[in-house]
Amino acid sequence: MTTQPNNLDQWFHHYADRASGLAASEVRALFAVASRPEVVSLAGGMPYVSALPQDLITESIDRVMRDRGPAALQYGSGQGLPALREQILEVMALEGIRASVDDVVVTTGSQHALELVTKLFINPEDVVIAEGPSYVTAMVVFKSFQAEITHVEMDDFGLVPDSLRAHIASVRTAGKTIKFLYTVPTFSNPAGVTLSWQRRLEVLEICRENGILVLEDNPYGLLYFDGPPPHAMRSVEEDGVIYLGTFSKTLAPGFRVGWVLAPHAIREKLILANEAAILSPSSFTQSIISEYMSVADWKGQIDTFRGVYRERRDAMLDALDDYLPDLQWTVPNGGFYIWVTLPDNLDSKSMLPRAVKELVAYTPGTAFFADGNGRNNMRLSFCYPTPDFIREGIRRLSTVINGEIELLNTFSQTAPLTIAPPAPSMINPPANLS
Repeated sequence: MTTQPNNLDQWFHHYADRASGLAASEVRALFAVASRPEVVSLAGGMPYVSALPQDLITESIDRVMRDRGPAALQYGSGQGLPALREQILEVMALEGIRASVDDVVVTTGSQHALELVTKLFINPEDVVIAEGPSYVTAMVVFKSFQAEITHVEMDDFGLVPDSLRAHIASVRTAGKTIKFLYTVPTFSNPAGVTLSWQRRLEVLEICRENGILVLEDNPYGLLYFDGPPPHAMRSVEEDGVIYLGTFSKTLAPGFRVGWVLAPHAIREKLILANEAAILSPSSFTQSIISEYMSVADWKGQIDTFRGVYRERRDAMLDALDDYLPDLQWTVPNGGFYIWVTLPDNLDSKSMLPRAVKELVAYTPGTAFFADGNGRNNMRLSFCYPTPDFIREGIRRLSTVINGEIELLNTFSQTAPLTIAPPAPSMINPPANLS
């Protein structure tokens, strides 16, 4: 419980204990700065919605209002529109998932789904196992329910099964309760790496043996570049996996529509939790998405996004090669992000103000760990800026990083700062992730 007084808030001592876990993430704090037009933002994971066919979106809105306006503007089911849930099955089928329409619960974005699942399962001091690094806002949600987060090591092939086994044993030796494993296995946020098919099977087996639920968060799975990634974990495990999906990355985040695919008993509780939180997800935005998917070539649109993001990934990789060739970084085959490793003596969080002064923004690696790790890492996002702006952003970033290295070398009484040779993990993904 938080005990320090706050003279600016007369109700400070009235808050529930869990309110102490609410804190602005480092990503959120960056948005005010990164939104300035003169700043090249390599920080936020904002989809490039300008690539959408605006006319088809407008026509879908018009048809919804003309043909079923009163229903679209009314309250709806706590589970979501049946027509849209049928279409969600088509989306998930692209990743090998077979399910019933009754098993899908529509939510206000997958972030809302994450909050509902956490609310259902987490008691104070329960343990959530998550990849290290892990999605920053997921950790905000877990902490808001007073969960303890422990991070499992990752490498080029994703989460390391032996590390998962060790963490499970350690947590249980300490007498603590593990509620679920949280993972973004495909084009992870922030590392950009993908869990190989063999490891997906191994991780599922480990969790099955230990009675641990898997929470599979999959915003990026369809946004591959050079070839489809392995099928979703949910495609081979129905009873032990809760799957989270969203239209935010393959359509637009402004609609705020996501979904949960869960085992039957969990699904029933999710519907009740959904109704308790918001009564029902927006009938209006669900109707627009359903109408759009019924008339548009939505698979072709996803392919368009793939081309846009592939070009931008390549621009970032080329710029890193040109301006910062001695650093280490991941090479994602999809998604939005590249994970950069700096020399050990650099601190990405303390370096950020200087970067903003040079009119470039990134997300410090510490944002993606619950334990303070990631100091010499940063996440670079290539999804939103144009290729030319990406290159300029990396050029500005190189000025900052090289300036920090020069400063440390100047004032250090030891040998000049050197960059460690590439480690065998978290550099380049394998050629075939399946």
